[in-house]
Amino acid sequence: MSLALADRAFLAAVAVTVLIGALMSTLLSRDEILSAVDITTEDVDVPEWGGRVRVRGLTGTDRDRFESAMLNRNGKGNARHQVNTDNFRARLVMASVVDEDGRRMFSERDVRALGEKSAAALDRVMTVAMRLSGLTQKDADELEGN
Repeated sequence: MSLALADRAFLAAVAVTVLIGALMSTLLSRDEILSAVDITTEDVDVPEWGGRVRVRGLTGTDRDRFESAMLNRNGKGNARHQVNTDNFRARLVMASVVDEDGRRMFSERDVRALGEKSAAALDRVMTVAMRLSGLTQKDADELEGN
């Protein structure tokens, strides 16, 4: 008995799905994880600035630094922290905007000047930086103390 063309196509699709599932369930090795290219970039139009910027998702270390910069210690040796929302958007833009070679364009020295730029432009870049970095609105609200 011969299988119809549609039946053969269906069986082939099932076989491919099973194979892909098997490949995806294989545990990664240390070297595979460390060699993975997992930091993405996206070019963002910023008409207020007259062009585009390249936004790179934060690394784990970058995100920890960003979050740490948003906290102030309440006195010496006190484990409690107070949230510092001063220039939240500018700090994230500083940490995530890169040049064509992937090098950060801004440093801590630029945060105050970036904070004086258009809130709409900062917000547009910040939104992409948050998405690429896995920062959710809940994370931002927690950092802002809301």
